[in-house]
Amino acid sequence: MPAKGAQVDVIVGGGVVGLSVAWRLARAGRPVTVVDPAPASGASHAAAGMLAPVSEVTYTEAPLLRLGVASLRRWPAFAAELAADAGLGDPRTGLDLRSEGTLDVAFGADDLVALDELAAYMDKLGLPVERLTGRECRRLEPMLAPSVRGGLLAPGDAWVDPRRVTAALLAALERLDVPLVREHATGLLREDAGRDGTGDGDDGDRAGRGSMGGDRPGLSGGTGGGSGGRVVGVRLRDAPDISADRVILAAGAWSAELADVPVRPVKGQIMRLRSPQPLLGRCVRGTVHGASVYLVPRGDGELVVGATQEEMGFDTRVTAGGLYELLRDARELVPGVTELEVADVVAGLRPGTPDNLPLIGPSGTPGLTLATGHHRGGVLLAPLTAAVLLGEESEAATLCSPARFRDIS
Repeated sequence: MPAKGAQVDVIVGGGVVGLSVAWRLARAGRPVTVVDPAPASGASHAAAGMLAPVSEVTYTEAPLLRLGVASLRRWPAFAAELAADAGLGDPRTGLDLRSEGTLDVAFGADDLVALDELAAYMDKLGLPVERLTGRECRRLEPMLAPSVRGGLLAPGDAWVDPRRVTAALLAALERLDVPLVREHATGLLREDAGRDGTGDGDDGDRAGRGSMGGDRPGLSGGTGGGSGGRVVGVRLRDAPDISADRVILAAGAWSAELADVPVRPVKGQIMRLRSPQPLLGRCVRGTVHGASVYLVPRGDGELVVGATQEEMGFDTRVTAGGLYELLRDARELVPGVTELEVADVVAGLRPGTPDNLPLIGPSGTPGLTLATGHHRGGVLLAPLTAAVLLGEESEAATLCSPARFRDIS
């Protein structure tokens, strides 16, 4: 039970990040409420769930690598506790948590040159990877095409099913009696102004089209910007206001609709294929004539193929061109994918920031804390995000501090 007089938190956003933060806070005995009209239906629903900081490393993002490695270390304990709290038992089966590693392969000659350069960079960083020939790659994954020229194995990388994770988080929160308010947040309540934003006129029209995680393009109503005072709660569209000692903004790509944060939507299209038995034993990432594609196997035979990265605003349409490119490149690496049943196609919106690092911690406005901007790493970084907000990760708190951007309010 929460301690008498404990700080009351309201979390706006019911994706994997917001739900993880809520669960860890509730587990620590803190009063918390989650606000989201359609929890677990946005980017977390579309995500593939790769926990792959090593195989996803890029030349200019060493800080993001450190965050990913730190969060991956937390995943086994996080998953075990979550599975227990949700009544699932073994997290490997309950969450489809797998740790067989990621195989990054090259298709063409130029792709192989780029992979060799990446391998040299990884070696300088001291990352645990193994360079493989094409034949060695096919020995690990027999369904790979004969044309695969070589690869890198990151044995420590893992993956999980985000849909199972968010379902488990919702179940755990229910067991902990955490209120889940299925309403649209339309503004932040300010100590000196009562209600923030107008919420009518053009904003009301936008509110009719926008929500967190649904098929609408943004949060509704007035924003949290301007010169208001301390944030003291959240305004809802069709329900009474909710007061709070602290509002934690975890609304992903829609966060900028409530506060002046440098977060933008980055579209990603994904398809889910199905077969009676898994086609692959581990995650396969590949480059085909410079284009990237990944294939993530599930224990039940599902194969997730993704993901495009498109700067299209709040556009969640699944397009023929996007799916064609995914399937075309996946087929070059694993020809057998064309024989699989198409089970699902979806487009999600990742929350991007200017430096690709998330915003975690105090916003600079009293009463408003941020947990957003995770881009491609929301699933991977969920345990670390919760740990930062619980005061358990000082280095990550420094790297992700919103103070690196000015005038957030």
